[in-house]
Amino acid sequence: MVRFVALLLSLIAGAELAAQPQHHPPGGGRGRGRAWESPGREQWQKPEEVIGLLKIRPDEVIADIGAGAGYFTRRFARHAAKVYAVDLDKESLEQIRARGFGNVETIVAEPDDPKLAPASVDTIFFCNVLHHIDNRPAYYGKLRRALKPGGRIVVIDFHKHELPVGPPPSMKLAEEEVIAELEAAGFAREAAYELLPYQYFLVFRPR
Repeated sequence: MVRFVALLLSLIAGAELAAQPQHHPPGGGRGRGRAWESPGREQWQKPEEVIGLLKIRPDEVIADIGAGAGYFTRRFARHAAKVYAVDLDKESLEQIRARGFGNVETIVAEPDDPKLAPASVDTIFFCNVLHHIDNRPAYYGKLRRALKPGGRIVVIDFHKHELPVGPPPSMKLAEEEVIAELEAAGFAREAAYELLPYQYFLVFRPR
């Protein structure tokens, strides 16, 4: 099971993270949220280009899992009909609610359950989060039930080697591992974008 707080306390010194974000479990409170809102992140995360490639429809419903303080949630809200900001950390979700987006709903998830209703979302989005989820095969089954017909899963995560940002390689999932896991769970890879310098960017749909 994902252990947000324990993982952060054991791996991140607050001052170090404030200087340069190194780890991003889903959620994490105000100090960590400020670090992940650093202007430097946009240089390598390229959020507007990511959103452009996703071609979000005006009627689309998106679940941003591990939304944290809303780095992608607030951007999705400008394009989609509805965004579910899903996280374990209530404080992070409170920061999203405080922004007052009329089309964003926050969901306090469980480590093994995103708490999404069946057939409720078109796009399930993970950014720098999937490698923190244990028992992913069971989790993928819950994601599949939450997707509307024709829905998709988007995964952005760090390449499994040393990088200037992100967790150590021992914590990461290799791109090939993610592809194999989702294929075994009944998904097919639809796209792989070579956009981001430190991360792979994959799109899957149920077979």
